Amino acid sequence: MPHAELKYSADLDIDPKALLMGIEAILQRHDPGSGDCKGRAYPAPVSHHANMIVEISLLPKAHRDEAFMTALREDLAAYLREVLPNGIWMSLHIRFSTLHYVTEVLE
Repeated sequence: MPHAELKYSADLDIDPKALLMGIEAILQRHDPGSGDCKGRAYPAPVSHHANMIVEISLLPKAHRDEAFMTALREDLAAYLREVLPNGIWMSLHIRFSTLHYVTEVLE
């Protein structure tokens, strides 16, 4: 179950919900069994230079090898370049959760 976090300058003219939905669509296109992507957006009221960092966390799986991660990174970066405003700094970080990470729906 992937997670996506957006951390960005609060003055950016963006739709964080649409960005998270776009990220989820790319993740599911690369890995249909990945499940829902839990997304969160954190606008920073104080920032220095307009910027956004996108952090994606995935569980380590055998099929998520170097080729998978490279293709995923390229597609996510291309999407972000397309939808984010020009003139801002954009960072993308894709990482694996630790082996002791647990996620579940609480009922």
